[in-house]
Amino acid sequence: MPVYDRSPSDELHEIDRWEDGFGWFAHPDETGRRASHAVRADDGVWVIDPVDAPGLDERLADLGPVVGVAVLCSHHARDAGAVASRHDVPVFVPRWMDRVEERTGAPVERFETTLGDSGFRIMRFEPLSMWQEAVAYREDDGTLIVPDLLGTGPGYTAGDERVGIVLSHRLFPPRDALGDLEPERILFGHGEGILEDADEALRDALAGSRRRFPRALATQLGTNLRLLLAATGD
Repeated sequence: MPVYDRSPSDELHEIDRWEDGFGWFAHPDETGRRASHAVRADDGVWVIDPVDAPGLDERLADLGPVVGVAVLCSHHARDAGAVASRHDVPVFVPRWMDRVEERTGAPVERFETTLGDSGFRIMRFEPLSMWQEAVAYREDDGTLIVPDLLGTGPGYTAGDERVGIVLSHRLFPPRDALGDLEPERILFGHGEGILEDADEALRDALAGSRRRFPRALATQLGTNLRLLLAATGD
């Protein structure tokens, strides 16, 4: 099983469906479980960190007109340029984020703390020098999008956790930034989202991160090393 399958996708596998959006896996069998999302807003549909897949444009059309493609992690350029070009929209990248623009092949528009008129405000994280991440939160409907810091894919959860914090940051979880949020749903860059009791799952992840570190280290270290080595291609 590849860590990240970069061959053309055979089929779009839908995940995370709710009234104003959906998520999908383009390669559900890869270890990295890269997840992409489309979210409807007042100004149109925003496509987040997309990995392209057959039939994507038709599903986007059912949701509404695409107004932008957003990349929220410096290692998530993925297929943002291809999707943006087909819909004749820019790729939106935080002004402070490196590495993405040269990997898109499409016009890039920089933004600061809000993503267009989507209602999402952006929180800046730079966990490592080569890893820059924008966590997006829309208070109106409680949608939280976390590209890498949190996840449900392999290498994240320990024991019976519903949400896991990436191994490198379990000892220093982002409690100050995320602890006061009350999400209705949490969407991830890796793994299926949490659409029920999301606030409870987030509180448990933040509160138990350090306590569960030894178990996470024992069970996740090998997977995390594989994911890290493979991520340089995104």
